[in-house]
Amino acid sequence: MTDDHLRTVRPESTQQPRQPDAPGRLRRRSLLQSALAAPAVGVTATMLGGTGAPATAAAASGPFDPASPRFALAVMPDTQYLFDEDSSDPEPLKAAFRYLNQQRADANIAFMTHLGDITEHGTAHEIALASDAFRTLDGRLPYSVLAGNHDIRGGDDQRGDSDYLRAFGPQRFATTPTFGGASPDGYNSFHVLRAGGRDWLVLALDWRASDQGLAWAQGVLDDHRTLPTILTTHDLAWADNAGQAQFSAHGQRLWTRLIRDNDQIFLTLNGHYWPPGRTTLTNAAGNPVHVHLANYQDRYYGGAGMIRLYHFDLARDVIDVETFSPWVLARDPANRTPLAAETIELTGPVDRFSVEIDFAARFSGFAPVPPPAPRPPVAVLLHATVGYWRFDSHGLAVAGDGEPVPDGAVARDLTGNGNDLTVARIGSGVSDTLTYSLDHHPGQPAHASLRFDGGKGPDRGAILRAGPNAPINAMTFRSGYTIEAFVKLPDPYQGDHAWMGIMSWEGRSGDAGKTTGWSPLECTCSLNISSERFLQYVVYADQQDADPTSWSHALPTGRWLHLAVVNDSQRTIVYVDGSKIARNPTQPSTGIATLGLPFVIGATSFDLRYGQGFYGWIGDVRITAKALRPTQFLHPYG
Repeated sequence: MTDDHLRTVRPESTQQPRQPDAPGRLRRRSLLQSALAAPAVGVTATMLGGTGAPATAAAASGPFDPASPRFALAVMPDTQYLFDEDSSDPEPLKAAFRYLNQQRADANIAFMTHLGDITEHGTAHEIALASDAFRTLDGRLPYSVLAGNHDIRGGDDQRGDSDYLRAFGPQRFATTPTFGGASPDGYNSFHVLRAGGRDWLVLALDWRASDQGLAWAQGVLDDHRTLPTILTTHDLAWADNAGQAQFSAHGQRLWTRLIRDNDQIFLTLNGHYWPPGRTTLTNAAGNPVHVHLANYQDRYYGGAGMIRLYHFDLARDVIDVETFSPWVLARDPANRTPLAAETIELTGPVDRFSVEIDFAARFSGFAPVPPPAPRPPVAVLLHATVGYWRFDSHGLAVAGDGEPVPDGAVARDLTGNGNDLTVARIGSGVSDTLTYSLDHHPGQPAHASLRFDGGKGPDRGAILRAGPNAPINAMTFRSGYTIEAFVKLPDPYQGDHAWMGIMSWEGRSGDAGKTTGWSPLECTCSLNISSERFLQYVVYADQQDADPTSWSHALPTGRWLHLAVVNDSQRTIVYVDGSKIARNPTQPSTGIATLGLPFVIGATSFDLRYGQGFYGWIGDVRITAKALRPTQFLHPYG
């Protein structure tokens, strides 16, 4: 629905049921009490008399981190009922803007975009009040605005001069770092913002972009072909009571003329209609375009300055969306009216939701990220490296992708220390139990791996085993060590693979004189995966009668992981993808109680015998005779 009786009336929304807070979301109530208790520095109540020159900020807001993979985009839809001649009240809008300024660092807010219908009638008085409210942001947080149908007298973007244009035209943004330019008429603009370690394009189009306006927009896209783009406008989609969005007539024109054939547009935002809604469409390149409608003017106090925060998380490949009113949340709960209490935050499926996006894959058609080139062995051979094995042509006689690796094949120790490993099947292993693979961790030095198909019932597997005289068999590592491996578990993860081994040293702990631990028959050092897919590192220390054991969380399937076991001669810390796991014992642990028996990749022995073998992929493996920092790992972290 809109408040314009000249257009088709859409059904009015029903109240959405509340849902529990999603894990990891910011909790706003206590945060906003302190954030909004005092006005922002430099905010005044001075009227601008229709001019739109931005104010110079007396003090900038907290620092924004453009390199962080987590950042937020703020969205402000129709605020027209807050600027309605002598019924105006700018305070909810100012409260929202103060919140954005004061929380810019904590929420890492990159930008704010308004979706049009700033005012109800677009008069000089209303525009002046709105312009003054926006001064709260000027010089503190970059933002874009666009004209809704209530902000101007009608027509498309060729309408000429207006009070809106004099206040919110290109001259207002001349000193804004993100501002890229405007169309000749001044009603369409674009911004380029740096966030998440890359540039993004925000395209803000007039509520009725003309043919000239669309041609200008296409030119902007052509000039920024590698930038993922968020298109904002006022009228694009409307939604039914179930929140299912579909194009308006003007929205269909924008889709056909601009959005569909420009793959870089991945998200559109519009207001104008209520209730809110969303949908996902497929563009000409076969990629999803997320179409979102937000408008809360029909709610208490004209929406009460409701904002949306789009929390981009490039590490998790997700956008988490929340909708709330900073103005209402800032009030003492004891003094909130019943209607205000209902307007604190919206948690229905069209107001609080997550959008999963594989950003790299979605943007690969116009901004492909070249994979890192393989690194030669010499680039990762540290002074203290005692063994380094990789499964490309540097370290193994290469077969074709998926071809079996035969028994007797040798994986060379590229340190030159003589710790070559020889392939052998175990149990009921067959030729396909160990195959060559081109799959690899993107940060791995070698662009190859081995695919193990070990399992139980019957026990089967394959191992790479050091020769009887290999120096690594008897090394005790009393000065510390780092064991690294790249590992990937299959998805789907089929069958019973509880307690399968990734690598180990043969030898019974009892033969090493150890009296602790699960059994005197288990080997003295092993890296395993439990029935819950927890990573387990168990070591019988050389200097202590102890078997300190580290346990990780459940390892994910279908993705490559870097595993590192770091011992500084005092204790052991296990890392997964450069992140220290929780259950690392403080028990002293110096060295490894090796017995001169072979080091093995692909299984863990018990009583000098092998059962099942590893199930999944193993890439580069490196053992270093000192404790390394995460920045020194095969895939550096930090």
